[in-house]
Amino acid sequence: MTKSGTVRRTVEPHDHPPRAVVKLPRRRDIDDAAKMFEALGEPARLRLLLRLSTDEICVSELAEIEGEQLTTVSARLKSLHAARLVKRRRQAKHVYYSVADDHVLQMIGGAIAHAAEHDSNHQDH
Repeated sequence: MTKSGTVRRTVEPHDHPPRAVVKLPRRRDIDDAAKMFEALGEPARLRLLLRLSTDEICVSELAEIEGEQLTTVSARLKSLHAARLVKRRRQAKHVYYSVADDHVLQMIGGAIAHAAEHDSNHQDH
């Protein structure tokens, strides 16, 4: 038992089969990817990203489509932009958003496809 009162567990020595060493990306790239997943982790932000997957749309139109306040949609888009998932373009008084690139489309497409699988092998136990 340690000074803090927790039980220290020991791992018995054992053999592992040889494995290929996976070279990890740079820590900064992993951190940036985690920020992207964090931004995608809120359903309303993911829904906005899906709406932008086919065309650029201005903030006011997105707010109307979503039935949300302009400030709410703007805040969500700001998070997506900070995570480099969307890009923006200003035209006069309007700001238009679109998906940043094809990587984003592949990422969200893969996530949605995976979530939609109904294979019994992938269901929770």
